[in-house]
Amino acid sequence: MSRTLNKLNDKAAKAAQPGKYSDGGGLWLHKRPDGGAQWVLRVHVHGRRREMGLGPYPEVSLKQARQDAEHARALVRQGLDPIKQRERQRREQARNMHLLADIARDAFESRKAELKGDGKAGRWFSPLEIHVLPKLGKVPVADLDQQDIRDTLAPIWHDKADTARKALNRLSICLRHAAALGLDVDLQATDKARALLGKQRHKAQHIPALPWPDVPSFYQSLDGGTITELALRLLILTAARSHPIRHIRFDQIDGDIWTIPAEAMKGRKDATSEFRVPLSQEALNVIEQAKPFARDGFLFPSVRKGVISDMTMSKFMERRGMAERPHGFRSSFRDWVAETQSVPFEVAETALGHVTGGAVERAYRRTDYLEQRQALMERWALHLHAGSEKISYKKFTLL
Repeated sequence: MSRTLNKLNDKAAKAAQPGKYSDGGGLWLHKRPDGGAQWVLRVHVHGRRREMGLGPYPEVSLKQARQDAEHARALVRQGLDPIKQRERQRREQARNMHLLADIARDAFESRKAELKGDGKAGRWFSPLEIHVLPKLGKVPVADLDQQDIRDTLAPIWHDKADTARKALNRLSICLRHAAALGLDVDLQATDKARALLGKQRHKAQHIPALPWPDVPSFYQSLDGGTITELALRLLILTAARSHPIRHIRFDQIDGDIWTIPAEAMKGRKDATSEFRVPLSQEALNVIEQAKPFARDGFLFPSVRKGVISDMTMSKFMERRGMAERPHGFRSSFRDWVAETQSVPFEVAETALGHVTGGAVERAYRRTDYLEQRQALMERWALHLHAGSEKISYKKFTLL
């Protein structure tokens, strides 16, 4: 390596013809016949010669090339390969440039299998997509801090408290996902942001529910024979959630038992097993009336494809001038049980598909109280026809 440095000057570099020109210290300017030029540094490290490109000329000036060359020679003096060091630095920079939007989508994809319906409803991702990513999506995840998060969620922290809380929790999952990928992130950023945001003023608002004495008149008014009305009737009769009702299939029904698959139950797929629902005679009548509408095995298909949406039933009640919503009928049923029926707590809760007791207790208690729930649902059906002469059932005794 020549010890004479700074042989070239800008004027000579610009005027040079195609060829190789030394600036000293291993720094060369290669000028090509096509008019292009490239800086190349030759160094010897670990017993072999290495050629390191320093960029095109004149985009990389003579002054900048000399600075970069000196930095590389300093690494050689430390026994380091400047080419490998540069590659390592580029990998770290690329790794730390992952944007939050990309990390969030990757985190969502990796968790789809754990989510109900593979997350197709969008409820897991939507708090991020609507309230976080528009502001922070293009921020490298390594640069994300508590102030960024605080400023993003502050506008909804009190007015949309539940959504803001979900967004913060999802963001925490994204940061843990980024850390698992090897990215340098602040895992405490969401906790710090929560401290900056303070306690929420919001109080949880329960879904409006029709008082249980008023449910019979509404149920009996569902006499139009439409898919929406039949779905609402079955929802009320079974006290089930909207999702399994809307996705009910003929192959899930065996006699007077409807078996809801595990993935259709609320929560994670691995959080519960399939659930048996006893069908009252009235529920079987509703299913029979819905058969002509069935398509592709679904009892309540939509007009175009798939099944009716949750909004379909909600809008139906809204057009009736009601503030109550379909999910509220579960509360109506539970209040009716509490105020009029002498049944064990476990039976009443199981009728709603709720899990009761601790893990050890559940491990020893294998029953789902099917016979007792069958009698309970028949009594519920009788209540729904209070004052009506449409049906007549035998008396059932709760065990």
